Amino acid sequence: MALENHPMWRLPKHHLDLKSSHDHVHWVELFYDLIHVVIIFLLGNFLSDHLHLSGFLTFAGLFITVWFAWADSSVFNSLYVSTDVKHRLIMACQIVTAMVMATSIPHVLDKGWTYFALAYAANRLITAYLFHRTNQLGIESTKLARSVSRNYFALAIIFATTAFMPAPYSYWVFGTAIAAIQVLYMAPKIGVLENKRFLPRLGHMSERFALLLLIVLGEGFFKLVITLSEKGIYKVDPSVLANFMFGGIAVFVQCWIYFDFVGNGKPKNQHKWTLVSWWLAHLFLMLCAVMVGVALAGEVKAGFWQPYPLKYGVIGCVGLAGYLLSLLWIQLMIEHRVAHRFATAKVRMFGVILALVTIPILPHVPSLIGNILWGTALISQIAYPVTRAYFTLSNEEANS
Repeated sequence: MALENHPMWRLPKHHLDLKSSHDHVHWVELFYDLIHVVIIFLLGNFLSDHLHLSGFLTFAGLFITVWFAWADSSVFNSLYVSTDVKHRLIMACQIVTAMVMATSIPHVLDKGWTYFALAYAANRLITAYLFHRTNQLGIESTKLARSVSRNYFALAIIFATTAFMPAPYSYWVFGTAIAAIQVLYMAPKIGVLENKRFLPRLGHMSERFALLLLIVLGEGFFKLVITLSEKGIYKVDPSVLANFMFGGIAVFVQCWIYFDFVGNGKPKNQHKWTLVSWWLAHLFLMLCAVMVGVALAGEVKAGFWQPYPLKYGVIGCVGLAGYLLSLLWIQLMIEHRVAHRFATAKVRMFGVILALVTIPILPHVPSLIGNILWGTALISQIAYPVTRAYFTLSNEEANS
């Protein structure tokens, strides 16, 4: 095998310039995702410790910030098939920046902010360099890589300066820069999305979304298991154990309804706003999944006959409603599946409305009733479509 054809020395190539390219995620990308297990867990802990409006807004801002860093790096790896030694070393450096971001999260409102902002700036600088490298090597003949690298270099400087600004100005400037990234993507005529070569491997990105969602949903298991283990499994009564098991099933069902109805689904077309909607719907889906994961920790804080902890309940009900709406949003953006015949908008809206109606009821009923209502909102999203599909498809088969 010629050296330039070996994965460790083969230079990056835009996937449109290759005769053939697969959509499977490379192990380097999977390893980069591993650090996000810790980040998502620490973000969940942050929300658990700040169950009030300002705390939620901070959590949401941090989650969106980290998600964009992950997504932009993923987009580069989807555009340019990169497996060489230098790329691997660059990704190792990016993993280190994510590690620093993760350790800064518990104290991000205080002395941890400086470290978070500097690590985030370094992370974006590395993404900028990845695009710059393709331009430098002559791999990208259009202005795509040059434009993106220039944007990220400039924004990295802004992110770094916020590390030394007093609060709350540092947060406002940082947030404005995060919003600017999306404007630079989407702005008519000047946005990067206007470039026809800014088209990631859609199968690759859908697989990345699915893998990250598994990580995000796994946070719910972490919260449940760690909360009960710290409390002491031998100290709780059987009703708490039953709630604990119900929480585990709820996480599984969330995963089930994603993968059966939208998981690994490609956008139905390559129109700019279809791609943007598909992208943003996954962001909100994962944000809501973390909210539900945090709320499930309340399952081991009360038995059957005590009211469900209200703050956890509100987070869980709003999170489930948002999760189902995001699921429907993605469903409308991807290629049609047979399963979509049965998981209709009416089914999704039933779950959304029931989840929201549960909120004012929670303080006045035992957690057993709260769980039945919330569980019905969730489990109906798989039970009804599967049951209806079985009978409908069986009758069609019998009549054919």
